[in-house]
Amino acid sequence: MSKQDLLFELGTEELPPKALKNLRDALRDNIAANLISQDFEFDSIDAYAAPRRLAVIVRQLSASQPDKNVERLGPAVDAAYNDDGTAKPAAIGFAKSCGVEVEQLQKIETDKGLRLGFTIAQQGQPLAKFIEDIINGALKKLPIPKAMRWGDRSEQFIRPVHWAVLLHGEQVLDATIVGVKTSNQSFGHRFMAPEAIVITSADTYLSQLENAKVIADYEKRQQLVKQQVETEAQSINGVAQISEDLLDEVTSLVEWPVALTGKFDDDFLSVPSECLVSSMAEHQKYFHVLDKEGELLPNFITVANIESSNPHSIISGNEKVIRPRLADAKFFFETDKKVSLESHQEHLKKVVFQNQLGSIQDKAERVAALAKSIAPVIGADAEQSERAGLLSKCDLSTNMVGEFDKLQGVMGTYYARHDGEHENVAIAMTEQYLPKFSGDKLAQNPVGQAIAIADRVDTLVGIFGIGQKPKGSKDPFALRRAAIGLLRTIVENKLELDLNSLISNSVASFGDKLTNQNVQQELFEFILERFKAWYLDQGVDANIIASVMALQPSQPFDFDARIKAVQFFQKLQEAESLSAANKRVKNILAKADIEIPNSIESSLLVETEEKSLASKIDNALLSMSEIKNYQDKLAHLANLRDDVDAFFDKVMVNAEDPAIKANRLAMLNNLQTLFSSVADISLLQN
Repeated sequence: MSKQDLLFELGTEELPPKALKNLRDALRDNIAANLISQDFEFDSIDAYAAPRRLAVIVRQLSASQPDKNVERLGPAVDAAYNDDGTAKPAAIGFAKSCGVEVEQLQKIETDKGLRLGFTIAQQGQPLAKFIEDIINGALKKLPIPKAMRWGDRSEQFIRPVHWAVLLHGEQVLDATIVGVKTSNQSFGHRFMAPEAIVITSADTYLSQLENAKVIADYEKRQQLVKQQVETEAQSINGVAQISEDLLDEVTSLVEWPVALTGKFDDDFLSVPSECLVSSMAEHQKYFHVLDKEGELLPNFITVANIESSNPHSIISGNEKVIRPRLADAKFFFETDKKVSLESHQEHLKKVVFQNQLGSIQDKAERVAALAKSIAPVIGADAEQSERAGLLSKCDLSTNMVGEFDKLQGVMGTYYARHDGEHENVAIAMTEQYLPKFSGDKLAQNPVGQAIAIADRVDTLVGIFGIGQKPKGSKDPFALRRAAIGLLRTIVENKLELDLNSLISNSVASFGDKLTNQNVQQELFEFILERFKAWYLDQGVDANIIASVMALQPSQPFDFDARIKAVQFFQKLQEAESLSAANKRVKNILAKADIEIPNSIESSLLVETEEKSLASKIDNALLSMSEIKNYQDKLAHLANLRDDVDAFFDKVMVNAEDPAIKANRLAMLNNLQTLFSSVADISLLQN
């Protein structure tokens, strides 16, 4: 069976830059899945993407499906023949469907008994027969929110399609892809090499396009953008600031990147740097540059999609474009400063947070009250926390945040400082939104922590309280992320806060707005599940998590301390034996058919082993009450292993004497108390 590389390229109008990588990856995955479903063999598959094309190269793709034997099953043998051995209609009909006589059928043993069957040799079909459906099917499954039609065509795609290349080896495979006939003809850069290119094969595809000023390899193009931007920044003694999102977007906008450095007026540096950076990045896709001290330089780096004979004209044009953008940012900033942050509260009373939960201002007032109650527990100033809560959403109605929503919180900090608010209050405006994403930094200021916690609890309680908790993959209010942010803030800052108290205090602040009577328990369980997911992501053993969750600790920092202690305990030699013993103790106590006494009667201790264990348990109960560190508690518990093993080896718990039996059960009950002081270690057993 011959194998050759397959090349497919779809040429289009400029594709949406923010979707380009996803489209590329989805096309690769969809084509691979479709090839596999049709039994075509291949070694590997690579995908490429540039603004005007999506492409896939399938390495060593077979020219046809493999031949195979297909086993068909018919009726049960018992139902296929008469008593005299002649075939019944069921057998005759099955044989006819297989194109053979009844005598040629086989008897095949199956899990449902002996059945008639026939093995048909099926010849593999050529790739050319399937490739059109394979590719069109893959394209139809791309994540395209809204497809479009163009001209008088009935076909739909995310952008108009102009050409399609389809080669297996050097041979063109005839197909119609999104209404376009396939060929070996592609096109280069729209301006620098607009002529048609005859693609020889998959092996020459990338180099032929590069000769036509198109870098189809996304990662190669992205690395080139990054290198050029960094080099341009170094040329002005600066350091380029390259965010992953902007780098992706710029890479998706250019086929042949050329980085150029421009300048803007120093006067604009009086505007907060975040505003200038947002304006440059969001409106113009420019990279900003910092000096060696980390201060913003009055420069920008743009990435053109052309090698110009007069780059200065491109730079000049970009400088003219950026000036009014930055002037707008300056105007917004100066205008916003003319009124106090506090004055925006009136407007926020008219902005709905959620129909059943009131306005944004209602939310701010709830957050303020909850933050005030949190403050004393975490060492924050209560009055400052309340003030920060009341101001926390005010910047949402400012001109600057209206233009650049990513600056929410950041502008609150600038405007709070301008208004003379306490520095802790100002910092909290920004820190309330931390962490913004997985691995992001956390609020460090105690007032910021109080607001970050209160805001998330308010959102979680409110949405759960109206019965709109996440379902499946749908989480429109980002409650899973809010729960993880809440847990990280508490755990990583070592805050001794109780989830049940936070939830109940928040529930009370909503008055009669909440309709879900089970919000307290449902939300607590939801947060514990997010805790579990968080630990699993960190590689924590599922049994360890289960052992701690069994006790349902309601303080996240305490929960985390228990997890770490059990991780330590699990590595001890004694862990496996004690875990098994704990499980045995639980089972014995669960099956006890008598009332278990609260205390052990020493006079009823008969065997040496039970006397020794009882003594060790008494000592452990006394000493462990003094031990605060969970790891030390479990280390102390490990010392009981030999006595526990000896007890179960030598002593019969269910003694004939009811008093002795009850006494031994009481001892095991005390042992169980020790075992469950940190976690349910019986769950550590695989």
